[in-house]
Amino acid sequence: MALALTAEQDRSEPDAPPKGAAPERSCLVTRRTGAPDELIRFVLGPDHAVVPDLRRKLPGRGVWVGLSKTLVAQAVKKQLFSRGLKEKAVAAPDLPDLVDSLMLREALQGLALANKAGLVVTGFAKVEAAIAAGKVAALVHAAEGADDGKRKLRQALRRRFGDATPPEFNLISGEALDAALGRGNVVHVAVGAGPGAKVFLASARRLALYRGDGENDARDGGENLTRDEALEQDNESSGANGRDTNGLAGPANEISWDA
Repeated sequence: MALALTAEQDRSEPDAPPKGAAPERSCLVTRRTGAPDELIRFVLGPDHAVVPDLRRKLPGRGVWVGLSKTLVAQAVKKQLFSRGLKEKAVAAPDLPDLVDSLMLREALQGLALANKAGLVVTGFAKVEAAIAAGKVAALVHAAEGADDGKRKLRQALRRRFGDATPPEFNLISGEALDAALGRGNVVHVAVGAGPGAKVFLASARRLALYRGDGENDARDGGENLTRDEALEQDNESSGANGRDTNGLAGPANEISWDA
């Protein structure tokens, strides 16, 4: 016989954590608690529609679901949002796909931000040179790209970095990469280190975990910086030519990160 949840157990969004404790939230599906970065917040929108709040800024009572497309689908199927939100809540059948598309958009915005900061190179030869220079924070491959090219770059990455190999992401189509970077026929991308890269890493890692490919694509990395915070940090660390002065594109490095 199932036990009824206590009032405390049913609180997916407590008003405040105990003094000195890190904030945690409870998954609506599994009841497991975790840091906000490990879950997705949902609130009620117009007409009682369930709305994803990826940046955790929308007003009103929220409920949380673990960072998993499967868990969001279960919450929709079992109609758990009404219970968590304490009122009528209409979750569209395509809510898991909507969350996916929003996360993908955030990852693309982060990649575009890194590109604007001069932290991106594309093309097999330039990416290979970036790996050899040891200035790569992440590799991004077009999802439909040839496996052979990905394998060769992965081997180069492991030879150069060993156990500290930066993450690789195979989450984004070539068409979406073209649009985000303003270039054509993008298959392989190297992202250099910098605040702009941290924004991309954080959003891409969450997307990989959401899609269930965390083991391959979601190693720890990145920071949940806002666009303005990242730009401010980039400006502070850049020289007059707008490039990072930590060696990513200095005179001793022949790689052109904004090529």
